[in-house]
Amino acid sequence: MTTVYLNGEYIPLGEAKISVEDRGFMLADGVYEVTSFYDGVPFCLDRHVERLRRGLACMRIPCDADILDRVSRELIARNGLTEAPTSMVYLQITRGVAPRSHGFPKEPVSPTVYASAKAWERPTPQRWSQGYSAATVPDRRWGRVDIKTICLLPNALATQAALDAGADDAILIKDGVAIEGSLHNFWAVLDGIVVTHPLTQGILAGITRSVVLEVARENGIRVEERPIQVEELSAAEELFFTGTTGEVRPCVSVDGRPVGDGEAGPVTRALSRAFLKRVERVKAGR
Repeated sequence: MTTVYLNGEYIPLGEAKISVEDRGFMLADGVYEVTSFYDGVPFCLDRHVERLRRGLACMRIPCDADILDRVSRELIARNGLTEAPTSMVYLQITRGVAPRSHGFPKEPVSPTVYASAKAWERPTPQRWSQGYSAATVPDRRWGRVDIKTICLLPNALATQAALDAGADDAILIKDGVAIEGSLHNFWAVLDGIVVTHPLTQGILAGITRSVVLEVARENGIRVEERPIQVEELSAAEELFFTGTTGEVRPCVSVDGRPVGDGEAGPVTRALSRAFLKRVERVKAGR
């Protein structure tokens, strides 16, 4: 039986109930985090807590971000995931229950805190090596993408547009720039240099993104944080995405055109190996 966390209690999933007047339901007024665990060991949990803290502050939701640490570990244990090779915790915090109004509640209300845990699986080595396809889609998200809000309708529409086009992923395009994916941060290898969009209010500060930047520099791989022009996609030697459960995900075609030689490239492979080595170090407590 799946156990979830809701407002201070660990209860069966089927018993979890939230008011229809919750502002998350009515107005998408909330933030969330997805944290990965490997063999029951959290990966970069402190970075997730800090990003959640920033999001709560920006949204002016009065909740202690440290709850993510305590609840995540407890849910992994209660759901028998301490030995799962790969698992994740989803935690969502909304402003709480109040009569529907665009303004914040005049009287203080308690935030609604919900979290769940489940296992996830990496693709097989063969599937990963084949790589994934992508389609370019206009970026129609709001202006504060750096806040990890639960308002994901533009992401969902972009993902579905890519699926409708027969692609696996969406690359979001704004003002002639490939910003990021609808689910992941986006990268290109151009003239041997690994390039990804700089941190601005227009992209999410991905935790995996930060780790890949670190391991690239540790391994002597040159990186640049700058906008990737749409015109550069056709000249890229390699493209890839990074994310919490996507890890390092090769992109081998865009809008039906192959990237490089049409398979996961050497830089993407090297960064994936380096990332997985970092995971093993974290599991070993180093």
